[in-house]
This record gives sequence, structure tokens and C-alpha cells, in this order.
Amino acid sequence: MMEPDGIERSDTGGGGGWLINHLPTILWHRRLYVIVSFVILFMVGLITAYTLPTIYRSSATLLVESQDLPTDIVEAPGTGQIEQRIAKIREQVLSRGDLIGLIEQNDLYASERRSQPMSYVVDKMRESTTVGALAGDIGAGGGPNKSNVIAIKMDFDYPDPGKAQAVMQSYVTQFMRMNSDQIEDQANLTVRFLQDQASKLRTQIQAIEGEITSLKASNGAVLTGGNGPTFVDTGSYSAQIANLENQNRQLILQSSGGAADPQLAAAESALASAQAMYSDSHPDVQLARERVAAIKRAQPKGSSGLSPVIQEQIRANNQLIAQLQASRDGAVARANAALAGQSKAPAILERAMQLESQASNLREQYNDVSANLLKAQSSARLANEQRAERLSLVDPPSLPDSPHWPNRPLVILGGAAAGIGLGLLLALLVELLNRPMRSPNQLNAMGLPVLGVVPILQINARKKRLGFLRKKRAPQFA
Repeated sequence: MMEPDGIERSDTGGGGGWLINHLPTILWHRRLYVIVSFVILFMVGLITAYTLPTIYRSSATLLVESQDLPTDIVEAPGTGQIEQRIAKIREQVLSRGDLIGLIEQNDLYASERRSQPMSYVVDKMRESTTVGALAGDIGAGGGPNKSNVIAIKMDFDYPDPGKAQAVMQSYVTQFMRMNSDQIEDQANLTVRFLQDQASKLRTQIQAIEGEITSLKASNGAVLTGGNGPTFVDTGSYSAQIANLENQNRQLILQSSGGAADPQLAAAESALASAQAMYSDSHPDVQLARERVAAIKRAQPKGSSGLSPVIQEQIRANNQLIAQLQASRDGAVARANAALAGQSKAPAILERAMQLESQASNLREQYNDVSANLLKAQSSARLANEQRAERLSLVDPPSLPDSPHWPNRPLVILGGAAAGIGLGLLLALLVELLNRPMRSPNQLNAMGLPVLGVVPILQINARKKRLGFLRKKRAPQFA
């Protein structure tokens, strides 16, 4: 079968390898598809490149500087690894309230604010902000608690380059201030907490030491080991008391010349003893005085009593007797108390050991807290003097002089490449659908004999017309 263009065709096709052999011929015959696709997509890319909104990017870099003193001398007052601090600060900086303040302060997204809710504008500003950590590849294996973050890269995209730089400057200022505030607040909070713990432990230690002192004062003999058997010798007291009472009777007999009434002498001796022990209003004293008066009334008139000197001696002896009796009673009471304390000795000793153990544990805790407090105070001083781990600005927010997006040459080139690719695809697709016979080898592949090859002679009609015109116009130029 022959097509109008003189190319022999067949309804049945052979293998696909002929496409590669006749690819230049196919592309030349189907060049219209390639040219049209290229022109259309090239124009689309060109229009798209110059109609997309222009976005400028302002960038800044913050360097993570370590503290000035080595960590083995002063511990770092940081609030954890730098990645965690960056994440916390990023959430604070990109919070809704702070972003709304920046939007209103710099008059950002004016058209969006007129047509969209504020939540949409805030989300758009968050998407335009990028905060990332730059890790170093030297010494990355410094340990589980070591961070290899060396810098923080921040970007902000906006159609106006001046406003993009202003917003980035605000971001940088907030990042550096919040990082410094976090470190200082954490260090000062640690110092206050440890001071409070040390004060509580010191109060508890003082209370337990006071309880131990009181226990020793009230049970000194038990705690010092004086818990042996206690004996009280009351015989010496009794002998002295009996001797003094005998002296009183002898004095009374001597003053009466040996003829005194023994009842009166005994009654006066009992009165003197009672007066030495009790007050005059005591019932025993009053009873003894009444008995003496009764005996005197019963005696005949003219009998004389004791002389003042003898009465004074008897009174002195009675006072000494009262003192001896009081000393004997005190010794007996102390002995009884010692015996009672000996029965309570195990419980008292156990309580004393418990208090000493509690005091020892509290002293160890207090020493640990004091050591940690000293370290925390050193770290707080580093933080307050801006000598701890901190962020420093090494690459300030830049004023972009060229758009970050779109990349117009790349968009135009992409459109041209897509046009060429689409044209080639269409040309090959049409070739596969039409299946023209371009070589006798295709017939041989189909098992059909080739009888002969007839060349096609084709005269260019345009050349004939031009030649005809030249012949007709030749006389005109003669």
C-alpha cells in the first residue's frame, strides 16, 4: 500500500529495532510534532517564570560557642543539649503571639490579612521560616552527652527583601536573648533550690543534735555506761541521827539535875525534832507542842524548864538531825532513780543510736548538697557573666539582592526540555501507530519476498513554479 507522500506502507509491522535505524528519518518526517511541542511548552515556561511571585530569602548564622573555662573545672550551666534548647526557643519564637506581633510591626502579608483569617497568615509565616542545626563532622563521636552542633542556620522567605531582613533580625535577637535567659534562669534556679535544700538539712541536723543533747542531759549515767548496781549506805546517817538524839536527852537530864520528868524530856525532844523538819503550822509540830504544854500543866508548880543555852543546843542538834534525814532520803531517791534508769537503759541507748545514725546521714546529705551548691554557684557566675555556652552571630541577616525563587532560567530551560521530550514522544507514538515501510528488511523480517525496489522520483513543485516564474519574467528583465 502506498501513501500519498510516496512512502510504501504495510498493515502488518515487524520488530521494533527499525526505529533506531531510521530515527533520523522519522524525526525529520515528524518534525512538526517536535517543533510545535517545543514552542508551546517553551512559551509556557517563559510565561510561568515571569508570572510567579518573586520570593527573597534572608539568612543568618549563629555560632554555638563553648564556655570559657574547661568543664572539668566548672560544670556547664546549660539546660541540656543544644538541640533541645534550639527546639524550645524555636517554639517560643514561632508562637502565635510573637508572630502576630512581628506581622503587625513589619506590616507583613497585607493582602492575605485582608482576605484570610489570622491563623492562615501565621501558618504561612511559619512555613516561610526555617531553623536548622549545622553539625560538624570532626569529633562527631564525642560521647552520648556531647553534641556536635556547631552552628544554627536561619532563613526567612518574603517577597520584600527589606522586610525579610527586618524579620530575620528580630529572629536573631530573640534567639540570642532567650538562649541567654534560659541558661541564666536555670543556673539561678539550681542555686536557689540547693540553698533551700541545704537550709532544710541544717535545720534537721540542729533539731536532732538538740534532741541528743537533751537525752544525754536527762540520762547521762545510762549513756556513759554507769549502769552497774547501786548501793546506798544509810547506816551512817542513822548512827549520826541516833547520836544526836541521845545528846538531846542527855542535855535535858543535865539541865534538870537528873530529876527531870522523862516524859517532858521526851516530849520536848520530839517537839524540837518536829520543828527542825516542819514549819510551825504543821500538824505534827502543833501536836508535839500541845503534848509538851499538857505535860507542863500536869507538873507541880515551882518546877523549872530547860535553860535557854540547852534549848539552843537542842535546837541545833535537831536541825542537824533534819539535814541528815534529808540527805539520807535524797540518797535513797537517787538510788531508786538509778535503778529505774537501769531498767530503761536498752531503750534509751537504742534511741540515742538512732538519733546519731539520722544525724550522720543528714550530715552526709548536707555535705553532698554543699558541694553541688558550690558548683552551681560557679556555673551561675559563668552564666551571669556571659561566659557559659552561648550563641554568637557570625553571619548577620543579609539583604537579599537576587530572588531565591523562582529560578527563571531553570524554569524556562525546563519548559524547553519538556517541549522537546513531548515532541519526541508524540513523533514516536505516531510512527508506531502508522507503521510505515521504510526498508526491505522489514519485509524480510515478515517472511515476504522482495521482488524489487522501485525508486521514487519526486519533483519539487515549488522549484517548478519558481522556474516557471523565472521563465515568464525573463523577458521583463531583458
